[in-house]
Amino acid sequence: MLKLSPKTRWNLSRILPFGVIWAVMGAVFMLSDVLAIGGGEVPEGGIYPTFQLFIFAIFATFVGGIVVGIFEVIYGNRLFQKASLLMTILFKFLLYLVFFFVLVAVVYPIAARIESKSSFSDPAVWRKFNVFWGSLAFWSTVLQIGFSLLLSLIYAAISENLGHSVLKNFFTGKYHTPKEEERIFMFLDMKSSTTLAETLGHVRYFELLEQYYNDLADAIIQNWGDVYQYVGDEIVITWPKKRGIVNNNCIDCFYDMKRALQVKKDRYMKAYGYAPGFKAGLHMGTVTTGEVGALKKEIVYTGDVLNTTARIQSLCNETGKELLVSDVLMEALGLKELAKEAYLGYFDLKGKNIDIALYGLNSWPLTS
Repeated sequence: MLKLSPKTRWNLSRILPFGVIWAVMGAVFMLSDVLAIGGGEVPEGGIYPTFQLFIFAIFATFVGGIVVGIFEVIYGNRLFQKASLLMTILFKFLLYLVFFFVLVAVVYPIAARIESKSSFSDPAVWRKFNVFWGSLAFWSTVLQIGFSLLLSLIYAAISENLGHSVLKNFFTGKYHTPKEEERIFMFLDMKSSTTLAETLGHVRYFELLEQYYNDLADAIIQNWGDVYQYVGDEIVITWPKKRGIVNNNCIDCFYDMKRALQVKKDRYMKAYGYAPGFKAGLHMGTVTTGEVGALKKEIVYTGDVLNTTARIQSLCNETGKELLVSDVLMEALGLKELAKEAYLGYFDLKGKNIDIALYGLNSWPLTS
């Protein structure tokens, strides 16, 4: 059985909704045509919506949506990252205009052939195809595809801003009622960020942060992590317990992010005179997860584990370690025996009544 990588599964989960949106809209418009026509004649250039054509229309619109989804997810953000809003809108308008004509040019003759139960060599199919352009049926198709495109782009914008996982949970209602769950959290903080912000200025520092977040994204996805929050230069990443523990994903994520920045060190030095690094704290515990907010809904995690993880991360400078992992998480990972030399002992965390045992990892993987 083919096993998909986390990145591939992530992309598919973002692309498939485009196909679903287009297919649903195709079905709705097709049914509205059936109701409007009833038993009457089809408008000039139109095709009578039989059941066979209904199935074909759903398939064709699904494929069309998938094509749009692939462009938006795989190439869209990369192509327009630095472009102005006006240029982005103009380019996408021209691109999708070409896509529309290609889609219609391919789909309409097939639909006309299905309706007439003939072959592509039948002159009647191509006469109908010629009549279609400029007819009321053509403009109806423009409206239908345009609306499907608009709806899918609105979905893409909302998904981009809320986060795909958050949007999915909103739609499924997973956290409409608060739930207790075991989760792993990583608080990851950029080194020397305050000094860097003063040196670069706000605009250049913001540009660096944007690049920094983009460069870390693939490592987070590949290790099944979800970004919970961006807080200034700090990233809060989370995993459900099972997903974070399997294959040591939560620790692998840290070192994969580190390697991602090392690969691009020269580019950062050339652009900003500084190659960013980071330190992090990892901990696991029980949280209550649910939707909150009156003017703006968010899915939030509440529980002592978040405060504790933040305190653990704050000890990185004091201990001289780039990654601190709690004893609780090391136990769950099954790494305590292998990591004996990384054991640092118990620490008094600010605002906590109970000390916590920590391990300091400066290399990975661990060796016996």
